[in-house]
Amino acid sequence: MKWPKYIRLQRQKAILLKRLKVPPAIFQFTTTVDKNQATTLFNLLAKYRPESRIQKTQRLKKQAEEVAAPAGAAGAGSKKGQAVQKGQKPKFIKYGINHITNLIENKKAKLVVIAHDVDPIELVVWLPALCRKFDVPYCIVKGKARLGALVYKKTATALAITDFNKEDAQTLDQLKTSFANLYSDVGKKKWGGGIMGFKAVNKQKKLAETRAAEAAKKLKL
Repeated sequence: MKWPKYIRLQRQKAILLKRLKVPPAIFQFTTTVDKNQATTLFNLLAKYRPESRIQKTQRLKKQAEEVAAPAGAAGAGSKKGQAVQKGQKPKFIKYGINHITNLIENKKAKLVVIAHDVDPIELVVWLPALCRKFDVPYCIVKGKARLGALVYKKTATALAITDFNKEDAQTLDQLKTSFANLYSDVGKKKWGGGIMGFKAVNKQKKLAETRAAEAAKKLKL
């Protein structure tokens, strides 16, 4: 069976990533959070999904109705002020690589979530280093499509949490601690790849045995 070209390219890329030595900045994207941490994280992110178009329209319509509601002459000003306060924007996660970069540089991001399968990797390869520079917690998760689903997009390279409710503070602190331990040394010194195939390993083994045998002969002479 002749496989399609895109499948052959995928397999060749996977083999090359195993064979070639991968720099630490790229190799760190193979270290993703485990299933339990990912479940907790995505449950937290789901609470702060941005508004859909319908929800936003309904909120703005309700806010306009509250502001325009008839009121007495004495309490008109105070009611308008209360209506504006009630119509404040809800807390939700941020997305967009440029927006997240500004949030990190201004130290407004509380946690940054990065997808591991962004292609080309150059779009996000510098983001962990930026987070470490500004002391912003970050993590790498599987699936840019999973991140995109949270913000009503097909895919998303990264998400950021800026505001959260008090009841979620403990969960967020636990995640930050676990992510800090997981990514403390990752991306600094660990190189990836360098795993040779079965034939290459046997060839190197035979060469080593031949050299050892020649060295032993020289010693006997």
